[in-house]
Amino acid sequence: MSENTDHTPSYVTEGAEFNRDTNYIDDRILNDPNAQWPVEPGRYRLIAARACPWANRTIIVRRLLGLEDVISLGMPGPTHDARSWTFDLDPGSVDPVLGIERLQQAFFKRFPDYPRGITVPAVVDVPTGVVVTNDFPQITEDFSTQWTEYHREGAPNLWPEESREEMEKVMRHIYTEINNGVYRCGFAGSQDAYDAAFDRLFNALDIVEDRLSRSRFLMGETITEADVRLFTTLVRFDPVYFGHFKCNRQPLTAFENLWGYARDLYQTPGFGDTVDFVQIKQHYYIVHQDVNPTQIVPKGPDLSGWLSDHGRDSKFGGSPFGEGTAPGPVKPGEEVAPAHTASAWVK
Repeated sequence: MSENTDHTPSYVTEGAEFNRDTNYIDDRILNDPNAQWPVEPGRYRLIAARACPWANRTIIVRRLLGLEDVISLGMPGPTHDARSWTFDLDPGSVDPVLGIERLQQAFFKRFPDYPRGITVPAVVDVPTGVVVTNDFPQITEDFSTQWTEYHREGAPNLWPEESREEMEKVMRHIYTEINNGVYRCGFAGSQDAYDAAFDRLFNALDIVEDRLSRSRFLMGETITEADVRLFTTLVRFDPVYFGHFKCNRQPLTAFENLWGYARDLYQTPGFGDTVDFVQIKQHYYIVHQDVNPTQIVPKGPDLSGWLSDHGRDSKFGGSPFGEGTAPGPVKPGEEVAPAHTASAWVK
């Protein structure tokens, strides 16, 4: 992402394919009292915009594991300029815990000359107000592996040791070809780049469609981190990627297994109750002005199908949480507005 003089972000480089900057602040919060950033309940604040798929992952995992009372959550609004995500949904447009208007302030407080994009999710150290990390795949892995003392009773094991090697291969494929693949289509700077990205994306979706014809979830009968990582792209596919990013060989609803699987997860506590379809559409259609210059946000698509029977439980058996349990009600103050959910489309 580059920046124009009016602070309008620019995502497309003419004549070029899209390449994501994957250099993040890779500090970790560890279950070690001698670590630079030790696990400590109440010390850290997760900053995660509902609109962003990478941030949505962290909100889901935090909820699945029951870390809501241990790691607080700050939620920027769905739109931003090239400088930073802003807390425009909070009273006075200021994060009530950190006392800042822009996430950029936490980055600059630690790195005054920080040269890269200010991205979510990010974890901020509340006592000092400095950013700790924005390394999104590591954040969710560490929620599972470093914060185990504070997991809720019945929390799922999202990183099962017996299938970890295969799961990491599956997640690499999902990240490079699907999570990032939709962006490779949407931000392509030439016809050739777009055509290649389009074919690459749908080839990957076809592979996962076949995999999900044989098991309820990606790694078998229960949910894992791999399902979280795929879900946040699938739930955005028809509302934004199909049209806005021109990923239009077919909608998600035309995939028998992917569509059933996505509905299965959406209806599972911890997944669908973190999804704000209105903020998702506002983010993509308003922020990406070089893709959508008018900034008009579409009214559709009809989202009522997300609540329809998926049938995968009767077909494959299994249970999302295995021997564990579903998380309880959403923490007060963190609920998605009903008008922003699939239920708003049910007549």
